[in-house]
Amino acid sequence: MINNKEIFETIQMINQQHLDVRTTTLGISLLDCICDSPKRTAEKVYDKITKSAKNLVKTANDLASELGIPIVNKRVSVTPVSLITANNGGHLEVIRALDKAANEIGIDFLGGYSALVHKGMTEYEKQFIMSIPEALATTGKVCSSVNVGSTKTGINMDAVALMGKIIRECAEKTADKDSLACAKLVVFCNAVEDNPFMAGAFHGVGENDLTLNVGVSGPGVVKHALESVNGDLVQVAEKIKETAFKITRVGSLVCRETAKRLGVNCGIVDLSLAPTPVMGDSVAHILEEIGLESVGACGTTACLAMLNDAVKKGGIMASSAVGGLSGAFIPVSEDAGMIRATECGDLNIEKLEAMTCVCSVGLDMIAIPGDTPAEVISGIIADESAIGMVNMKTTAVRVIPVIGKGVGDYAEFGGLLGHAPIIAVNKNSPLKFIQRGGRIPAPLHSLKN
Repeated sequence: MINNKEIFETIQMINQQHLDVRTTTLGISLLDCICDSPKRTAEKVYDKITKSAKNLVKTANDLASELGIPIVNKRVSVTPVSLITANNGGHLEVIRALDKAANEIGIDFLGGYSALVHKGMTEYEKQFIMSIPEALATTGKVCSSVNVGSTKTGINMDAVALMGKIIRECAEKTADKDSLACAKLVVFCNAVEDNPFMAGAFHGVGENDLTLNVGVSGPGVVKHALESVNGDLVQVAEKIKETAFKITRVGSLVCRETAKRLGVNCGIVDLSLAPTPVMGDSVAHILEEIGLESVGACGTTACLAMLNDAVKKGGIMASSAVGGLSGAFIPVSEDAGMIRATECGDLNIEKLEAMTCVCSVGLDMIAIPGDTPAEVISGIIADESAIGMVNMKTTAVRVIPVIGKGVGDYAEFGGLLGHAPIIAVNKNSPLKFIQRGGRIPAPLHSLKN
């Protein structure tokens, strides 16, 4: 039973501590849109999205007003487009249909211009991936992802090598916008099928026809809760768990009620702490409240590991279906504390990589020099994929080589994407390693059947 104290506490979280539901994401299966004709496939894609999601924005806005809970983003994810266009090569027609549909229904982003090539890559999938730069440069709301590895299959190094080139091409095609297209592209290892967050959301083939997934946030709420904790780290972890429970309960309510009103399946609540550039809404500030002078200091990885674990333990008790990525995000450009730490030199890409061993995703929204070679970007992807593969977790790379800018400059992305100081990367070449191609075999612990 919810009492008056809890109601007032939730109101305070919303009004003063930046609690919000970061996204309601409607997953739509496009498997029934497959036709021999590229034009007909695109038409069916447009029709299904606009029909299925026509009330998503209004429903979310109405519910936000009724409950007094901000619902920041309304999004759609679809079946990986490479799967539905493989028989007719109609991905260019579909990308136009996706963009048109996204604008028609008024959503913020649409995810799923994606390919799953974690073990191998057909000639068509290669051509599809090569279309990503043009797709992202010519659309405003469509996002893309490519899964290049998994614990069960190993890492497809041919795909890794290709993605380094694709990211550079995305950067060059949007050089006049600080290489913004790269912010809409993520490279995964162990991608999940029910992720509500962009740019990596897609609707997995194991999902229902229509499923609503919700992503909550609340770094500011956790930071505020810890300000009153003077005890040891066990007490800190307990307070994080208690707070994560309350945050996730809000998301669970929104997920159930939104799905009910839309007449779709209620999916998962992703309880990730997703920061924003707004002061007071930072994961870095949580780590500093625990006891670090600055994020990036020795002990940062241990603090983040505890935070991530406590968030999951608390959140899982508040919903019968916790999924997605769930944990703590560390996107540099979207976190005021991370931005400050990189500006001061307290946080570098090597420390960020270490932190990804224990956090929710990976190297996220990191601006790097525009002259970074493709093989260096591929090396970053390979390293991050190896962390995910060996640790049986989802890892990702979303880096932005900002054309025409170098270390010390800034990239401006706007909105929730924020801004970021451009940080240095190790430019010693991994070219020979990347050019070998083939596949890094799966680790021994993948043999569990």
